[in-house]
Amino acid sequence: MTDRTVRHRRLRENAVLRELVRETELRPQDLVWPLFVAEGLEGREEIASMPGQHRHGLDSLLRAAEQAVDAGVRSLILFGVPERKDAEGSGAWAEDGIVQQALRALRDRGFPLLLMTDVCLCEYTDHGHCGLLDGERILNDATLPLLARAAVSHAEAGADLVAPSDMMDFRVGALRAALDEAGHERVPILSYAVKYASAYYGPFRDAAGSAPAFGDRRSHQMDPGNRREALREAAADVAEGADLVMVKPALAYLDVLADVRAAVDVPVAAYNVSGEYAMIEAAARQGWIDRERVLLETLTAMKRAGADLILTYHAVDAARLAG
Repeated sequence: MTDRTVRHRRLRENAVLRELVRETELRPQDLVWPLFVAEGLEGREEIASMPGQHRHGLDSLLRAAEQAVDAGVRSLILFGVPERKDAEGSGAWAEDGIVQQALRALRDRGFPLLLMTDVCLCEYTDHGHCGLLDGERILNDATLPLLARAAVSHAEAGADLVAPSDMMDFRVGALRAALDEAGHERVPILSYAVKYASAYYGPFRDAAGSAPAFGDRRSHQMDPGNRREALREAAADVAEGADLVMVKPALAYLDVLADVRAAVDVPVAAYNVSGEYAMIEAAARQGWIDRERVLLETLTAMKRAGADLILTYHAVDAARLAG
């Protein structure tokens, strides 16, 4: 028989009580805002598949950083969109590369922001793949020195943290060794440890101009049907020296996010990816959902599943709402 002295609704009676006993809190400082900085661009241009998000020139990037600070967002991650590309992706480590320029510009302004950078080759290669090629085969070990070179270049330009997203085996160890040798032993690595070959990335590839010229990325990104494999990937990256690990995408992989949180003893990030952002924006523009409530509910689900930090294009709006 049910104990009728137990009434679960007592603690839901009013807003103060609900907030007092809330188990999961989304805070502005939990959020990282991904920004696209484009070489040769003056001002900014809206990304058609990500309404409300933009490719930024350097001046516009500084204004976006001010917007982040005003909203309470304390971390950015930068993605470069170069004017020129080649087979190696040499723009990724060029001293005057667009991400390197962006880091120096942000540093010169003294923003109270943690500056992260994506480390990959796909935005910089003329074939759009994440590594060097032998025909149509992506070379793992030959790619590692190039990724390491890019990470060191970012650190020297002022990055507080580097985040390899390529999914090559052993790249965390290669980056850690290169950073340490170059005197950047204090720069942490946020590894995209659990990155699935997902259809949710479509708008990002539009934004970054990084769609592969042929084939796909299923030879190195994870199969969406695999759950146990995620724990092996995360454990391997921690063993190689990752200071934080990431699950990407987040919303369709909350079970994996919870598994990884339980399995590792380093902070765990979730990437609320471009397709997830675009779906909320599209549905909201049709009047089908309450945009603000849905975006907060979505991000709270990621926190509840175990994310310590969340990379999200909704960072500024979410910070204002949560703050």
